[in-house]
Amino acid sequence: MYLTPTRKAIYEYIKNYILQHEIAPSYEEIRKRFGFHSTHSVHRHIQQLEIQGLIQRPAGGRKRALQIVGHTAGLVGRSTSSQNAGAQAVTLPLLGTVAAGRPIDAIVNTETIDVPDELIGRGEHFALRVKGDSMIDDGICDGDVLIINQQFAAENGQTVIALINNEATVKRFFRRGTRVELRPSNPSMKSIFVKADELRVQGIVVGLLRKFQRG
Repeated sequence: MYLTPTRKAIYEYIKNYILQHEIAPSYEEIRKRFGFHSTHSVHRHIQQLEIQGLIQRPAGGRKRALQIVGHTAGLVGRSTSSQNAGAQAVTLPLLGTVAAGRPIDAIVNTETIDVPDELIGRGEHFALRVKGDSMIDDGICDGDVLIINQQFAAENGQTVIALINNEATVKRFFRRGTRVELRPSNPSMKSIFVKADELRVQGIVVGLLRKFQRG
């Protein structure tokens, strides 16, 4: 089942919150945690998680009564500390900065960063630090570190790292015939439209770190 990085993070946040507090977080708490402008964005993500069968909203719309589907003590009973104790780290190259706004020159570094291995799937991966807030409604904020699965093609709706005239940006990808729309997740910003042959996809965003330790 495909989950966007933001949706996966929201799901994990709700699950861990219920484990710790025995009640679901409010929509406002989720909004603040992920930096959304309004609870409308929270509602949209919650609705999609429900459609995908991961959470359940009770009748009547009680927002603190969200339930994790299949939530039992045996399934998710490990504490956060024990989960962290068993976590393995993978060292990735932190290649530089990518714009969550207008494209900016990619800054190539030789830094590395240690990330949880659960964020890494098949293929080659690298990390980029975000500058700007055009993707804030997807929970991607200025200063975050994105984990990228390196690939050179994308499907509609995926969040990509793209190069336009050697300038890098992070946006949602939509093919429009011979053109490509790079759509921000910020209602105050407009999409970027370019010819398909003027754009090079460099990878797909598969994870996000807000608190991290450099390698």
